[in-house]
Amino acid sequence: MDDAQREARLVELLARYEKDVLRLCCASLRDAHLAQDAAQETFVKAYRALPRFRGESGEKTWLLRIAVNVCRDMRRGAWFRFIDRRVSLEALPEPVAAPLPEHETLTLAVMRLPRKEREAVLLRYDQGLQVREIAQALGISPSAVSQRLRSAHARLRRELEGGKAHGKA
Repeated sequence: MDDAQREARLVELLARYEKDVLRLCCASLRDAHLAQDAAQETFVKAYRALPRFRGESGEKTWLLRIAVNVCRDMRRGAWFRFIDRRVSLEALPEPVAAPLPEHETLTLAVMRLPRKEREAVLLRYDQGLQVREIAQALGISPSAVSQRLRSAHARLRRELEGGKAHGKA
């Protein structure tokens, strides 16, 4: 694959998946500016890796795995814990379908989930990936993905049905 083909392929990937990658990065990093940096780094890494992409997973799964890893690397940095990472719902890129106002409570509850559960939930319900694809994107087994989703569902159910006191011993 020559440089012109790689550039053309990158333009296609950007057009198709830029918003998905940016939404995942925003949700993961909770900072709009860091998310933009992470999304840009994701596509730079994808550009470099395009000749090695074997198609063993879908393009979207491959890009989201790169994005997850970029966000993890950014969170590992010592300076990351010293910045204010809160991002408002208004700062997130627009979804394909407009969210309903009554979903705001659920969205906020999802954003409060532990990171591993939040990643699985976002990849499943926001990005529409199947369990197998989520496992590929996160580099874990499908059973681990299923467990994270079950745990997240239970946590969300407890919080949304009766507050934090309901269902906890």
